[in-house]
Amino acid sequence: MHVKAGDTVQVISGRDKGKVGKIVRVFPKTSQVIVEGVNQKTKHTKPTQEGESGKVEVREFPIHSSNVLHYSEKEKVASRVCYTFTDQGKKVRKLIKTGEIID
Repeated sequence: MHVKAGDTVQVISGRDKGKVGKIVRVFPKTSQVIVEGVNQKTKHTKPTQEGESGKVEVREFPIHSSNVLHYSEKEKVASRVCYTFTDQGKKVRKLIKTGEIID
């Protein structure tokens, strides 16, 4: 996958198109990610014990990783990622539009 937990991304399709947020969690097997503030849904839970009341909580649900692009905070632009090597021989991720190194 081209994204990791902690990366800043922009949603490029769907109901939340244009929103920017950090990746909270990554699911590599299904190629999905959870982005904070994106794809929020209301979850109703029943009371578990007697005398307790039910809850209504708003939480983020996963979206497919192909619907997000890396976002550069400096240039305020979304870009694809390429993989390059540094002078020391370490493999790093780099934004194509800005040349900014992510790792």
